[in-house]
Amino acid sequence: MRLLSRKATCNTHGQDSSYFLGWQEYEKNPYDEVKNPTGIIQMGLAENQLSFDLLESWLASNPDAAGFKKGGQSIFRELALFQDYHGLPDFKKALVEFMAEIRGNKVSFDQNKIVLTAGATSANETLMFCLAEPGEAFLLPTPYYPGFDRDLKWRTGVEIVPIQCTSSNDFQITSSALEEAFHEAQKRKLRVKGVLITNPSNPLGTTMTRNELNLLLSFVTEKGIHLISDEIYSGTVFSSPGFVSILEVLKDRKCENSQVWDRVHIVYSLSKDLGLPGFRVGAIYSNDDTVVSAATKMSSFGLVSSQTQYLLSALLSDKKFTRNYISENKKRLKQRQTLLVKGLEKAGISCLESNAGLFCWVNMKHLLSSNTFTAEMELWKKIVHEVKLNISPGSSCHCTEPGWFRVCFANMSEETLNLAIQRLKSFVESMNNQSHHQMLKSSRRKSLAKWVFRLSFDHDHREPEER
Repeated sequence: MRLLSRKATCNTHGQDSSYFLGWQEYEKNPYDEVKNPTGIIQMGLAENQLSFDLLESWLASNPDAAGFKKGGQSIFRELALFQDYHGLPDFKKALVEFMAEIRGNKVSFDQNKIVLTAGATSANETLMFCLAEPGEAFLLPTPYYPGFDRDLKWRTGVEIVPIQCTSSNDFQITSSALEEAFHEAQKRKLRVKGVLITNPSNPLGTTMTRNELNLLLSFVTEKGIHLISDEIYSGTVFSSPGFVSILEVLKDRKCENSQVWDRVHIVYSLSKDLGLPGFRVGAIYSNDDTVVSAATKMSSFGLVSSQTQYLLSALLSDKKFTRNYISENKKRLKQRQTLLVKGLEKAGISCLESNAGLFCWVNMKHLLSSNTFTAEMELWKKIVHEVKLNISPGSSCHCTEPGWFRVCFANMSEETLNLAIQRLKSFVESMNNQSHHQMLKSSRRKSLAKWVFRLSFDHDHREPEER
C-alpha cells in the first residue's frame, strides 16, 4: 500500500535544475567580506537591495506605522485578529495607485479586481488553477525564469510549451515562433489555454516592444486563449524604451467590450520594485469576475498578513515617498547595471542591451570548449567552483543557444560586485593564457612534425652514393 501521495514522492519540482543547484553550492560556502572572503558570491538571486536606506529612513520617520499604531493608539489587537481573504481595503487602494504610478498613470486599476497573494509565485500558480486543467498547456517565450517549471507545473499539472526565441533578433517574440509553439502543443495532443510572458523579461532584462504586445494580443484573440502578463519588474525600468503594460495596449486597441478584455490577466508583486521578497506580497489583476472570485477563495492558502498590509498601506499612501523612491531606485539600478556591463566589457564579455531588471543576460559563448549545452555546464561548474560566483546558466532558463548566463547585480554591495567582476576577469585571462599556451604547443608540435617529415623526405630522396 502506498503510504505517501504521488505528489510527495515525484521528482517534478524542478529542484534539480542548475538554477537551484547553484544556490545550494552558495549556501555551503557563502561569501562574507570578513568571515569568508574567498567564498562564493551570490549572483543568481534577483533581489533589489539598492534602496533599503530609503525604506529604513521612511520607517524611522513613521514610527506609528512600524509600531502598529494609528493616531498614536495601538491597533495591535485589531491586526492580530483574523482577517478574511479579501484583504484590507486601504492596502488594496494604495497598491493599485502605486501600480498606476509605476506605469506613469497611463492606466488605472480597480481595487475590486485585484486579488492579494503570498508573492508572485502564489499568484502565477493560482492563475494556473483558475485557467487550466491538468494536462493542458501554456506557451512561454524562451528564455524564461527557471522557477516557472515549479510555479506553473508542479502542483497544477499544467504543461509548459516553449516559444523558441533566438539572439538573431535579441530574443523578441515573432509570429512564426508563436505558431510553431502552438502547433508543437497540438502535436503533443495538448490543449493550449494561454500564453504567459514576463514584461520586463526575466532573464533578459528588457521590456517588450509595443509591436510584440500587439502581436500577442492578436494571437490570443485569434486562438481564443488567455494571456498572463507577469509585470513584477515594471518599476525597475531604468532607461528607454519605457515600460508598456499590456493593459495600456488593451485600452489603446479599445478592447474594453471585447472577449479578450476578460482573458488578459496581470501578475504583480512588491518583491522586485520595493525589494521586499520576504514580505510575500503579490497580486492578480483580472477583468474576469469569475477569475477574481475563484482566485480570492484560493488565496486562503497564501494570505498576506494583516500587519504587512497595514504597514505597506501607510508607506504606499505616502505619495511624496513613492515618487522619490521610484525615481531614485531607477537611478541606482542604472548605475549598478552600467558598472557590471563596463566591467564585463573589460574582461572581453558582452551583454544583451538591457533597460530593466536586476540582472544582465551575459554572452560567454566564446569561453565554451564547444557549441553545446554540455560545454555550457562545464563552464558553469568552473565559474561556481573555481571562480566562486553563482550565476545562472542559460540552459536552466530553457535558452535555445548555449553560452548565455543570467548575472544579477542588485543583491550585493558595490565593493562585492567589483570583486566579482575582478574574479571573472582573472578567470578569462587565465583561460586566454591557457589557450595561447596550447596554441603555442600545438604550433611547436606542427613545426616539429614538419621538420621530421622534411628530414625523412630528404633522407629517402638522397642521390645514391658513387662507388
